[in-house]
Amino acid sequence: MVPFSPRDAAGKEGPEMKRCMFIDDSSVIRKVAKRILGGPDMLVIEAASGFEAVEMCAADMPDIIIVDGALPDMQAADVIRRVRAMASPVQPQILISLVEVEVASIMKAKRAGAQGYLLKPFNRPQLLECFRNLKIAA
Repeated sequence: MVPFSPRDAAGKEGPEMKRCMFIDDSSVIRKVAKRILGGPDMLVIEAASGFEAVEMCAADMPDIIIVDGALPDMQAADVIRRVRAMASPVQPQILISLVEVEVASIMKAKRAGAQGYLLKPFNRPQLLECFRNLKIAA
């Protein structure tokens, strides 16, 4: 059985399909995000660690990346830096996900190449508003 892929035979996605990677060691957070964002216009990809995410991005760069600010294996800023250093035609929009506003973590992530932050736990309106601010339809 071949897994479902939104890409066509040429490896291209439809013009409206966006790919969002949620990097979080919490399966609950990843599942909630997938439930909120997943649909005909958005494919949500999950990574449980920074190293897994970097490998996945090297193979196929998503359009949006949400990085947990407290990954057990790698600092969020390191994940962001590694992704930004990759030669890819896709330059993803990146957010750091935090449980509270930590100015130092936000600034470190922004210096590494993140566009902003997302507070968790989040609900549907908060997550959709965050994506609207990125000018991405979810």
